[in-house]
Amino acid sequence: MNDISSVSEQIKPNTGTPLNVEFRGDGMEYFKIWIVNVLLTILTLGIYSAWATVRNKRYFYSNLFIDENNFRYLAEPMAILKGRLVAITALVVLSIISQIQPMIGVGLMLVLFLAIPYFFNQSMAFNNRMSAYKNIQFRFNGTYLEAFMVLYVWPIVGMLTLGILYPLVFLKMNQYIVRNSAYGTTNFEFDATFGDYGKIFLTMLGAGVVLGIPTWVVITFVPSLAIIAPIFMVLIYFGLIVFFIVKVTNLYYGSLSIAEHRFAASLDMVGLAKVILINACLTIITLGLYLPAAKVRMTKYICSCLEMNAMGPLDNFVAAEKENVSAMGEEFGQVFDFAV
Repeated sequence: MNDISSVSEQIKPNTGTPLNVEFRGDGMEYFKIWIVNVLLTILTLGIYSAWATVRNKRYFYSNLFIDENNFRYLAEPMAILKGRLVAITALVVLSIISQIQPMIGVGLMLVLFLAIPYFFNQSMAFNNRMSAYKNIQFRFNGTYLEAFMVLYVWPIVGMLTLGILYPLVFLKMNQYIVRNSAYGTTNFEFDATFGDYGKIFLTMLGAGVVLGIPTWVVITFVPSLAIIAPIFMVLIYFGLIVFFIVKVTNLYYGSLSIAEHRFAASLDMVGLAKVILINACLTIITLGLYLPAAKVRMTKYICSCLEMNAMGPLDNFVAAEKENVSAMGEEFGQVFDFAV
């Protein structure tokens, strides 16, 4: 009998170990960092912004935990400052040339237009390379053609089809970012489909029509109620936006995996709407001073809804990294820090 039980335990599928994502930051603590960053950035005419960026990211990374291990942000302020000085110099030169020689300026704008996919890739590579978990850094290996497609071609296709293929735009962008990202030597996977995004867009469209038509009818046939119609319209749009964020975020993380480990998200409309409304009200009341605490509150909520289903020890990634350390020597895009 014991043998049978032992065999049944062996063939029982492994459902994995759920690991919660936790953000342990504090609104007041981050406010102190934020306000000092703002003041020093103003006093130094923007030069301190590179140090501010690093301090902000290091605070959020160091307070983000999975399985009791936190993330780390490894970038140095000087690398970011150099990138910003190069970008500002290029912008000034482009502006001057455009004023003196408009035709040359147009040509340079075209060159910049074509260079944006390259900078996009460099930005992703930089941010991933400067992010680490358990002393293993992330990677990004997107190509120029892939970036060109997701930044220009697919959005144009979405517009030319009057929005019908916009779900495909979201799918292609997420596939590009996720599948070209890696933790050490292991690439992430993304298995969402066009149909998954299509359902979200169709549901939004249907809800907009169902809720919008009665409001229009009321305005048309009951003019005395027209004064409150804008309130209903704002509530409808707000609800649709919250619905979209919840569904797209849950789909994104629910389709995300690395090796045998999968992720999941459980955002809900009530919870997200509550956070958004509280943040908006307190930010307005405090004339913007609540912004850092609002960012912490939103991060806490999103992280509380995320989960990683680990099918084995995460230390396996460390072993893989050590075996391939000699192949990981190249640094890309260290002077770029574009927000993606």
